[in-house]
Amino acid sequence: MIAVSAEHIEKAFCAHTVLRDVSFSIPQGEIFGLLGPSGSGKTTLIKILTGQLAPTSGSAALFATRSEALTISQRRGVGIMMDEFGVYERLSCFDNLKVFAALHGIDRSAIQKTLEAVGLSDCAKIPAGKLSKGMKSRLRLARAFLTSPQLIFLDEPTSGLDPAAAEEIHAMIAAQKKRGVTVFLTTHDMTEAEKLCDRIALLDEGRILVSGPPAELCRRYNRLRQITLRLSDGTELSFPADPASAPAICALIEQGRMETIHSSEPNLESVFMTLTGNKLNV
Repeated sequence: MIAVSAEHIEKAFCAHTVLRDVSFSIPQGEIFGLLGPSGSGKTTLIKILTGQLAPTSGSAALFATRSEALTISQRRGVGIMMDEFGVYERLSCFDNLKVFAALHGIDRSAIQKTLEAVGLSDCAKIPAGKLSKGMKSRLRLARAFLTSPQLIFLDEPTSGLDPAAAEEIHAMIAAQKKRGVTVFLTTHDMTEAEKLCDRIALLDEGRILVSGPPAELCRRYNRLRQITLRLSDGTELSFPADPASAPAICALIEQGRMETIHSSEPNLESVFMTLTGNKLNV
């Protein structure tokens, strides 16, 4: 089943076009990453996909239902974590989720289980305003998880977090995938995308430049096509990645002189720079 589909979406605010002919589909159970610099249109696209914003043209659908026509019951099956969706800082973690549960008709018994799932069970009575940034991110995730959704939209969920906190968020996202949940992730962190995503799309100035599995994209834009060997004496040798290099490489391996060997595939930021001339994390 297709969990998310976008067909020729365009969005303009007055004379400024934010999204240009955006089309893709995401099968159920996949983690799909949308990469792009700040201002490239990622958040606007999430708002259109989730029915918060109408496109200027084109259409979006979740599980074959047009986004703007989703029923209340269908919306319960969609979790959303966005930075602008803040928390009530004077309320405790438990009470923050209690408000959200009441809005969606969810039994309060689900609240403590959800807090446990994001590692906040010991913070149930602590006001949200006293939480660290990483713990507030967990609380936002808890709100997205509370309805046991089959589809989750995460808008830069680890932005501004230290590596340890980001790693904890990654583990929670991976756990959702194991449950069969579809995850739509926006980020400008290419390492995060390479680690988590089954497929990614690179968005720049409102257009999707290219999409596919991260490793495949890196291979596709491997301009150098080289193999580099580091020898035991510290010397580095580079060979063209073709059959003619095999005898020399094999000889170094047989002589026991090879310490490491690397191919020249670029990372996602290098691919983005190849396509746009700009860095991804701007």
